Amino acid sequence: MSSAQSGDVSTVKYLLDHGGDLTKSDAKGRTVLHHAACIGSCTVTEFLLSKGVAVDIDCGRGTPLHQAATNEQDKTVKILLEHHADGGADVNRGSSLPMTPLVFTTGWGGYTNFVKFLSKAGADPNIPDAYGNLPIELAAKRDCMEEVEMLFPLTSPIPTIPNWSIDGIISHAKFESAKPLDRRQLEQTKATLKAHADHLFSLKDYKVASKAYGVSIDVAPSATLYANRSLCKLLLDDGEGALSDALRCRMLRPNWVKACYRQAAAHKLLKEYKQACDALLDA
Repeated sequence: MSSAQSGDVSTVKYLLDHGGDLTKSDAKGRTVLHHAACIGSCTVTEFLLSKGVAVDIDCGRGTPLHQAATNEQDKTVKILLEHHADGGADVNRGSSLPMTPLVFTTGWGGYTNFVKFLSKAGADPNIPDAYGNLPIELAAKRDCMEEVEMLFPLTSPIPTIPNWSIDGIISHAKFESAKPLDRRQLEQTKATLKAHADHLFSLKDYKVASKAYGVSIDVAPSATLYANRSLCKLLLDDGEGALSDALRCRMLRPNWVKACYRQAAAHKLLKEYKQACDALLDA
């Protein structure tokens, strides 16, 4: 696995020549192809596919395509999509994750290139998320005109949107987003989003978990969510981000021990040892 993570194709070839199993997964359900794809190692990814490794292999953490997309590795995403016809990669498959790659990329933002790749590869834009929203609606809620324009000719008209045009879809999305959720809907949404983020964290997908906690915070900010996202950023070596979330957490719950610990850990990562000690004393 380490050879794939380092992009060392010669070592991968050596292991294969000496009986190595390229389909074996590690304790986290990731194969050599998953590792190569999610770090952007084009040479290892191409080599593995040339040796017949299934492009859609899934051992419990999603396909290599999903891993590459969530880690913003557009080069390996392109390679995997180019092997779709021969390898049978299913770009509509959410696998062990509760959403399709197209729902993920349009829902969380920052993945416009992947929306383009997925659309060209035949991803179905008419598969909704858990709440019944199509990818074009998710892109419209983020006011991403470019993604809406890409998806518009591929998406079947939605009966609840009277003005079926690019401007009409965005206007409708803004109108719907402005509606307040009732208490029951809000609690259900909060619970679902947090559970999804917690699941990603348990899989050690800290980057994606951080984004998921961010979505939860947008719906209903809480000290717990800020503390959890701060921990994700600590594990990603993002000291500034971890500190920002820890301070927000302390604003909401000033005397919470966990908030103090998160702040101290962030200061320590930033080598601000005096501030770290002060935060620990507050705990």
